[in-house]
Amino acid sequence: MRTAYNNEFRLKDVGKTVTVVGWVAKKRNLGGLIFVDLRDRSGIVQIVCKPENPNYPVLESARNEYVLKVTGKVVERESKNKNLPTGDIEIEAEAITILNEAKQPPLIIADATDALEEVRMKYRYLDLRRPVMQKNLMLRHRIARSIRNYFDENGFIDIETPAIGKSTPEGARDYLIPSRIHPGKFYALPQSPQIYKQLLMISGFEKYYQIVKCFRDEDSRADRQMEFTQVDVEMSFVDEEDIYEMVEKLFHRLMKEVMDLEVKIPFPRLTYAEALDRYGTDKPDTRFEMTLKTLNNLFKDSEFAIFKTVLSAGGAIKALNVKGGAKLSRKAIDNLGEDIQKYKAKGLLWVKYDNNSFTGPLAKHLDGLEDELIARMNIENGDLILVVADTLKIASTALGYLRNRLAREFDLIPEGVYAFVWVTDWPAFEYDEEEKRYVAAHHPFTSVKDDDVGKILTHPEECVAKCYDLVLNGYELGSGSIRIHDQKVQADVFKLIGLSEEEIKDKFGFFIEALQYGTPPHGGIAFGLDRLAMILAGAQSLRDVIAFPKTANAIDPMSESPGYVTEEQLEELKLVIKK
Repeated sequence: MRTAYNNEFRLKDVGKTVTVVGWVAKKRNLGGLIFVDLRDRSGIVQIVCKPENPNYPVLESARNEYVLKVTGKVVERESKNKNLPTGDIEIEAEAITILNEAKQPPLIIADATDALEEVRMKYRYLDLRRPVMQKNLMLRHRIARSIRNYFDENGFIDIETPAIGKSTPEGARDYLIPSRIHPGKFYALPQSPQIYKQLLMISGFEKYYQIVKCFRDEDSRADRQMEFTQVDVEMSFVDEEDIYEMVEKLFHRLMKEVMDLEVKIPFPRLTYAEALDRYGTDKPDTRFEMTLKTLNNLFKDSEFAIFKTVLSAGGAIKALNVKGGAKLSRKAIDNLGEDIQKYKAKGLLWVKYDNNSFTGPLAKHLDGLEDELIARMNIENGDLILVVADTLKIASTALGYLRNRLAREFDLIPEGVYAFVWVTDWPAFEYDEEEKRYVAAHHPFTSVKDDDVGKILTHPEECVAKCYDLVLNGYELGSGSIRIHDQKVQADVFKLIGLSEEEIKDKFGFFIEALQYGTPPHGGIAFGLDRLAMILAGAQSLRDVIAFPKTANAIDPMSESPGYVTEEQLEELKLVIKK
């Protein structure tokens, strides 16, 4: 039907008679000449039609988003458009066919649209015509292609795992599917293929990967969807270093193929403790400086009541130097203090340094430590020092939030930079105050460091996991671990987290039995394809890189999902809706 895609024509094609197809992106009538920007997925080519053309009335009747087929001669444009790849040429229409008409679209189909997200989601098939959306999804395609090629060339086997399985505790609520054949029983959609990929290692495949749909019944946000796609990887006879090398080579290649950028490998590494200490988060954005400092030693003899109370309780005094931040008003700083209350911080202390002197609420409590503070925090005129004194986790997390927020507000984050970093050596277990028991910090199949195996039941708070996260530009891109392959160690972990023999058998019986048939050492990682595409596309939300996403309220306005079902369907499933 077409000679080539619209974006492919150049000056070298002048004189050729060609056929193009697409949607009317824009129509202009200038002194009798009709100009049409004809859009297909590749881009735009300009069509021109003269009044004497017998097809002139046909094009005159066309409106935005009409589907056209145009045959004509490629000519050089008198008035060139340097903003278009095809801006040196246009096609003089000879034959024009309207393939389909279109209603007036409810949103502007262009990169810049004024449509609300609800409208964009309801008319997603129109939203996806916008060039920026097509560009994002084509980028996602190139990412997936690069990933598949890498794993195929490195001996990995692409194996599908079940999309319907058993409900097992994995950290979030499952999406349940009632069974018609077995009334009262339920399947679950996978939160991840965790158990299945470990079973594939027991089966002897050694290298597995899959680009797979996963489901978690949790609240959506800009970088999280209830239905998401992850790249799932597992390998046998490996340790952490093997995983790091495999992943780093993948991203080195992917960034070159997809973004034409060289990223340095190996990636930097931070322990979990270092990340929290310096960046206030386990997802550090290392594209800019402005790291947190600990001032416990500086104020160890301070008479300031807040500092004395915190230090005597084993807490931390954490500080952040906001370069040029002295220009912030008192009201703006107070707003920052109110904002960090969501991280349980009791308050925000601050001091400004300008004209070689300190001012602000904390200034009178420096007690002769001004010079030491200047040296410790690298303070210059115009700087603002923010301080939170609390438990180590609260103080670090609160300032970590302010670090990221103020970096955006002060435009400190460089564009076009991609900073990968490994976060390692995570705590293996956390104590749940509500349930009064230890829980697995990652998941219950994660190995602890070899020296900590004997501490699982005696000193679980000291156990460090063979666990690692890959972080990119402040987003958790992937998470993984070396798994437990010894059934005795697995039994200790289940015992620690409070699972009874009956619960273990009920939830993981088939897996525990499988461990007893010669399980190799193994480990893996899973990283979010949606999130990676979002970061590389420079998008603000996962919804901009997923073809048919859900809204923040877990709704698809286009298909009106979720929806009600009939009484007959409920009866077949032996279900009753509780009012």
